[in-house]
Amino acid sequence: MSVDDLLLPDTARPAGRAGIDVPAAARELVAGLVAEPYGQVSASVYETGRLVSLAPWLTGHAERVRFLLAAQRPDGGWGAPGGYAPVPTLSATEALVAELRRDDPDPGLDPAAVSRSADRGLELLRGWSREDRWPALPDMPAIELIVPALVLRINGHLAQGDGAGRLALPAGMDDAKLSAIRTWLATGAAVPRKLVHALEVAGEAAVQAPGIVPSLVGTAAGARDTAVGTIGASPAAGGAWLGPAGGPGPGDPVRRYLEAVAGRYGGPVPCALPVTVFERGWVLSWLRRAGVPVDVPPQLVASLGEALGPEGTPAGPGLPPDADTTSVALYALALLGEPHEPDGLRVYETDTHFCTWRGEEGASPTVNAHVLDAFGEYARRRPGAAPRYAEATGKLAAWLRGCQREDGSWLDRWHASPYYATACCALALEEFGGEESAGAVDGAVRWILATQRGDGSWGRWEGTAEETAYALQTLLLTAPADGRERAEAVERGYRYLRGSVGDRGTPIGAPPLWHDKDLYLPVAIVTAAVLGALHLARPARADAAG
Repeated sequence: MSVDDLLLPDTARPAGRAGIDVPAAARELVAGLVAEPYGQVSASVYETGRLVSLAPWLTGHAERVRFLLAAQRPDGGWGAPGGYAPVPTLSATEALVAELRRDDPDPGLDPAAVSRSADRGLELLRGWSREDRWPALPDMPAIELIVPALVLRINGHLAQGDGAGRLALPAGMDDAKLSAIRTWLATGAAVPRKLVHALEVAGEAAVQAPGIVPSLVGTAAGARDTAVGTIGASPAAGGAWLGPAGGPGPGDPVRRYLEAVAGRYGGPVPCALPVTVFERGWVLSWLRRAGVPVDVPPQLVASLGEALGPEGTPAGPGLPPDADTTSVALYALALLGEPHEPDGLRVYETDTHFCTWRGEEGASPTVNAHVLDAFGEYARRRPGAAPRYAEATGKLAAWLRGCQREDGSWLDRWHASPYYATACCALALEEFGGEESAGAVDGAVRWILATQRGDGSWGRWEGTAEETAYALQTLLLTAPADGRERAEAVERGYRYLRGSVGDRGTPIGAPPLWHDKDLYLPVAIVTAAVLGALHLARPARADAAG
């Protein structure tokens, strides 16, 4: 089995390159939102490594180790280029070293292969550590806790040997915050939900931490014998909470959750699951914004509305509500003809912009673009309410224009690619940013036209179907800067995109680009963006030919 096979669940793998019937593919995609309510997300090297180390008792242990061995790069690391490599490399290396030090190693594994892989990982990490040659780390969830926690664990393993080659932390990073969190957990105090998602950083203090209560998923209240429960929607956090002995036993709700996720992926696990509302909101909004003709089952529409509480909705059970998931759910509901008043987003408003969650360190242009979509689409559907949102939409549009880079693009903390951020911001400004935003949108279009690759694709590191879809949607849903240049770019982009997806629109060999503790690929969401681009590009090509 290849690494690509392991990165995607069976139901998410592309079926081939036959002709794409976009409406039929969209219907199948929407049906999958009901059939697979947990979501379709790629497996994570980081998260899988944490379970290898913290939960070797869990079903699929050998398969998780083999996944790590198969995913290692020729240079000894794991993950994407640059600053995206340290976290998965630290996790996989620590996991393999921990496997070598186990008193009861799995008999189905080759110790020599595990040792070679661990040595190669250690060699790369030591190279980064010497003279502080660590790559610049991106802004990803809990990275300031994850890196120190993993460095400490690796150094602990090394101390059991000759102690040589201990790792130093990247410049400007220390373990003070990590130590404070571990001390806090040990007191039994309640833990903010945004920290529970990365509970594995807490070490021994995470085991059965009394301040943390599992979130039950998809079960009637009180059905403890069949309940499934998550710790922060994270397999690694769940494994850390259960501890090295596996918790109370096989009937424990969190253990049931881990067994279900590991079974679904054949051993490896994703960073977050379930992601029901997150996936449904993004899929339906990408399809409807592009005008893809698809009927949405009433239960899907109802599920988005039912998920909204006084402060909105979280991306997954056990996570805090956030402005991003909430605003996309609200925007999708409005596009589906069921607008819900978006006033719950006001709790995320600051003097200058909207935060992802209260107390956020940093700011996200795409979150603010999605809030602008939610306010703007609601006001369009409910014209009488428009004056109540005029001030907020003006503030959002101005803030987004101020975040735009000189070349016309945007960058964001929730995605590795500027093409995603630029699509989100430019489309929101095009629809709801007013005349003052025309120059910003024009700049985004010109940047996209200037950065198309020779094969017709777009991409940060290489051309990808996902990033090409975002570029095409930006070109086709905004006023063009140059009609002829735009038409030629769309033609080349369409040809590339058409050859890079299966017959259901699922990208073939798509790399993970979305930010969590590790980069991940939300398969259904990316497929929706691709289908939207294919749908938009076909009429544009026909018009150009005419």
